[in-house]
Amino acid sequence: MPTYSYKAMTPLGRIVLGRMDAINLVDLEMRLKRIELDFVIGNPMEQRGWRGRVRIDRRELINFCFHLEQLTRSGVSILDGLTDLRDSLVNPRFRGVVASLIESIEGGRMLSQAMEEHPRVFDKVFASLVRAGEESGNLPDVLRNLVDTLKWQDELAAHTKKLITYPTFLGAVVVAVTFFMMIYLVPKMAGFIKNMGQELPWQTRLLMATSDVFVNYWFLLLLAPIVAGATLFAMVRTSLKARRALDGLKLRLPIVGEILRKIVLSRFASVFAMLYGSGISVLDSIRTTEDVVGNSVIREALQRIGLMIGEGQNITVAFQHAGLFPPLVIRMLRVGETTGALDTALNNVSYFYNRDVRESIERAQALIEPAMTLMVGLVLGWVMLSVLGPIYDVITKLKF
Repeated sequence: MPTYSYKAMTPLGRIVLGRMDAINLVDLEMRLKRIELDFVIGNPMEQRGWRGRVRIDRRELINFCFHLEQLTRSGVSILDGLTDLRDSLVNPRFRGVVASLIESIEGGRMLSQAMEEHPRVFDKVFASLVRAGEESGNLPDVLRNLVDTLKWQDELAAHTKKLITYPTFLGAVVVAVTFFMMIYLVPKMAGFIKNMGQELPWQTRLLMATSDVFVNYWFLLLLAPIVAGATLFAMVRTSLKARRALDGLKLRLPIVGEILRKIVLSRFASVFAMLYGSGISVLDSIRTTEDVVGNSVIREALQRIGLMIGEGQNITVAFQHAGLFPPLVIRMLRVGETTGALDTALNNVSYFYNRDVRESIERAQALIEPAMTLMVGLVLGWVMLSVLGPIYDVITKLKF
């Protein structure tokens, strides 16, 4: 079915731009009327469509799941619940997605099948959980678990952003201060020092040479990291070997690598517990979570775990051989497997890692700030020593 970009008008006269799948322009106009929009103009787009490109904010998904859970728990049918949600949504793209869900369900599909048509909005885990809820008749409970998990993911994303943003900001400040001193401050002082007519110490000559490099090749110093980053990005996008090497390097970084490992494993344990608790088998749960971890090294380890479990090995031994989890977590898994409460054990693992991630980020930030301050101090100290050293030598040789 082709995709059309459209311009429409709300009942209050506000112009809305968006994209929607439709058979033709007449069908597009009818679909827009269902969501109370008056069709103005529409044009066909590329066949790839917007289903693969549209992204919905996680908080909108949280509200969507929460309201749908409340409606279904109250006995409202899926179609009526989705219709009410569609009419209350402000985001026109999300309204179009929900309208497409309604049309697919009216055409005889299940809710999970309709969601699979929008993989960038409802990912594989989301659709699998909804399918498990439909098959078991516990859709409201699954939606409630999805709300909790999405809230946790939002919090985890905030922690990850905090971990990356703060060092990036401080690093930018350090680079800016260094460029300012080397391009503006040092050249002005260098002229004064050269006019004193004495032999300069090695640290002063080194400072002047470094300043000359910054003054003459500043554009290369700025472009080199950009070119290197673009090259690395292209290699990672096109080469599985390069992606695996980069993912492995991330996990081996001092301080940050350990935090990233805990974040990935916390995400895995939480999603795995939710899938298994919803009635999905262990093997299917592991296969589904392989796309969630976002790290090829850990994804390959999960694939090995799945193969070992498929060959008859128990869960605890398979996870132990993977070398991903510490002994405390392995013990939790062993207890959960023995008692039959594996989902509870995995939730405990997720809680363990989630708390550890918060504490690790706080410790890392406590170390990063003095480290950056020390770096700026060393640069300033080098500049002051190189500049004031020759001046002090001249003053000491003066005779009064």
